[in-house]
Amino acid sequence: MDREYARPLDVPALARAALMSPAHFSRQFRAAYGETPYGYLMTRRIERAMALLRRGDLSVTEVCMEVGCTSLGSFSSRFTEIVGESPSAYRVRSHAGSAMVPPCVAKSWARPSRNPDPSRNPDPSRNPDPPTTPEQRTNGQPSRNGEAPRASHA
Repeated sequence: MDREYARPLDVPALARAALMSPAHFSRQFRAAYGETPYGYLMTRRIERAMALLRRGDLSVTEVCMEVGCTSLGSFSSRFTEIVGESPSAYRVRSHAGSAMVPPCVAKSWARPSRNPDPSRNPDPSRNPDPPTTPEQRTNGQPSRNGEAPRASHA
């Protein structure tokens, strides 16, 4: 799938190659990669589109078709959902700061993901630590049954 990102997705063929039913293959794929085969493919397409847009020599429409998407509207929506800005805005933004970064590091850092790794996020306010005490879990509010949260004694 990574090499053939521009080709249409054929889950039944992938499932046959893995000796699984299409439904079982999709479940196992999601368990292993955290997203559906289609979601994974779209993420790889967006990743490749980001690289092509950084080059700046192709239009957004050309990039859309180059990565295997057939609808510019769907491509733009998915790109914006994953990257956080439209393909046009991403294309015109300066990427000169990443020119000094080795390509293997840049690829790893810029890889889009629907399930972001909090360790890659330099802004801790966007990924606060999970609550560890009952008071933190309920923000000091009573639980559903009306009782105040109890302090746990270890």
